[in-house]
Amino acid sequence: MASKLVTYAELKAHSTKDSLYILLHEKVYDVTKFIDEHPGGDEVIIAEAGRDATEAFEDVGHSDEARVILKDLYVGDFEKTDELKTKGPSTSASQSAVNSAVEQGSNMMYFVPLAMLGAYFAWRYYSSGSL
Repeated sequence: MASKLVTYAELKAHSTKDSLYILLHEKVYDVTKFIDEHPGGDEVIIAEAGRDATEAFEDVGHSDEARVILKDLYVGDFEKTDELKTKGPSTSASQSAVNSAVEQGSNMMYFVPLAMLGAYFAWRYYSSGSL
């Protein structure tokens, strides 16, 4: 089944609290029924109406549950035009690089203090004349 193409004019037309479309990763979602349930309040969603909200959505760091909810709100793909430049799904490569760096940093965060603690106890043991 081919998905519906949503134009920029349609996206702009649905930018009120009574009818609200949001553009994320070049896909359009109807968040009208969800707006009152949004944990961050309705103001943050309304502020992103009529434009690409991908960066704002990703900066907040939404949970997997939020991404599952989006599947039920899907309207269609966005028709790319010169009127609105989208921030497409090309960020996945950079996102995986960031995740990898964070994981490596997290490992060092535990190793370095443990190594220092071990060195301290070794120094205390050998400098106390227990040998």
